[in-house]
Amino acid sequence: MPEGDTVFRAARLLDRYLSGHELVATDFRVPQHATTDLAGGTVVRTVSRGKHLLTRIDHETGAFTLHTHLKMEGAWRVLGRHDRWPRGAHRARVVLTTADHQAVGFSLGIVELLPTADEESVVGHLGPDLLGPDWDEDAALERLLADPGRPLVEALLDQRNLAGIGNMYAAELAFVSGLHPLAPVGEATGLRRLLRRAKQMLELNKERAVQSTTGNLRERERMWVYRRDRSPCRRCGTPVRVAMRGPAERERATYWCPTCQPR
Repeated sequence: MPEGDTVFRAARLLDRYLSGHELVATDFRVPQHATTDLAGGTVVRTVSRGKHLLTRIDHETGAFTLHTHLKMEGAWRVLGRHDRWPRGAHRARVVLTTADHQAVGFSLGIVELLPTADEESVVGHLGPDLLGPDWDEDAALERLLADPGRPLVEALLDQRNLAGIGNMYAAELAFVSGLHPLAPVGEATGLRRLLRRAKQMLELNKERAVQSTTGNLRERERMWVYRRDRSPCRRCGTPVRVAMRGPAERERATYWCPTCQPR
């Protein structure tokens, strides 16, 4: 699933090409909005909120927000009006067309339109956003520790605690902090330092298309433990371990070095 920095870049892309421009055509390819037409409206801006995207549109019928979420496979692409799409048309869920460009949302996990005044109904539950103006380290720390018996990785992934961390960052942050990902969050030391590292990682990676937590951008050298199960730890050489958790339909892998992250 895309992390907060990926979603931030998607918002910046849409904002760059759509904001201030009139929509000459709109196509919402989801049943609940299939007959909606916001042509003639003007895109005000697009912002990210954790892993959520909010595209605000002023139309003669009102002020609307297009709320989208990439989930596992979604992506936004901005193309010329007559460019060939990089994915099949059957995967398109939203098409926003201006005089010069088409913004196409492929395989989006969430597509909904709502009055802009009601945005909080879809993002109000989120914790402080690591890449947002509302970032509050103290509030995030308090939320993480509200359930001290919860495994660290689960607490980090809960967007109600802090917004923007996905499975990759959760694994990498636990490693660089020397914490076992499945140990209770209440027993973790240095959580404030972990939060500062989280913000630093996302701030750095939001400026580049290739994510890295090691600082090395070469293929296979970008991560400490994520998706490196059975490979030697970059610090000590111990094989990286992986454990699957969660229900089958939402199963996730957790990675750690048993030597550098003792339980």
